[in-house]
Amino acid sequence: MKQWLPLCLVLALSACSSTSELTYYQLPTPAQPVLQSASQAGAPQLWIDQVRIPDYLAENGLVYQTTDVQYSIATQNLWASPLDQQLRSTLAANLSARLPGWIVSSQPLGNEQSVLSVEVTDFYGRYDGHVIVSGEWLLNQQGTLIKRPFYIDLKQQQDGYDAMVKVLAQGWQQAATQIAAQLERLP
Repeated sequence: MKQWLPLCLVLALSACSSTSELTYYQLPTPAQPVLQSASQAGAPQLWIDQVRIPDYLAENGLVYQTTDVQYSIATQNLWASPLDQQLRSTLAANLSARLPGWIVSSQPLGNEQSVLSVEVTDFYGRYDGHVIVSGEWLLNQQGTLIKRPFYIDLKQQQDGYDAMVKVLAQGWQQAATQIAAQLERLP
């Protein structure tokens, strides 16, 4: 009987512990993909070379700023795929939608392409109900470098990680809209 006591104790303790369910998130892409013809003669070509993120955003967990100086990385609410990859693919889709006369790709296109690199410095929800998306982009257009910052601050209308991810995606779409508008004005 004494040899069964430790086993019963372990089973009882494990039954009392609660198991937290992991939740995975993916940034939504535009509803309708934009079809682009690779044979558009004279169409501007844009290669999205990379989207860099700081180490704290490269973790699997969503990031939430808890005070003016503290951040929390979620352990149960995770990105379904690496955040930098999600940002790059959704940026390509959003720029394609906003630059219909351009050929936008996340793969190299050739010698005549402009190369866009983006560095995201902030991509998180905050304790005051705001979501921050900021960073800067650098365009190499045939040897001419153009660098611009972006900063998006949106109010989250509902609580929770689902709402935060939706507002983060909205902020990223707004950043893409800003980038597209600035690219269209370039010579």
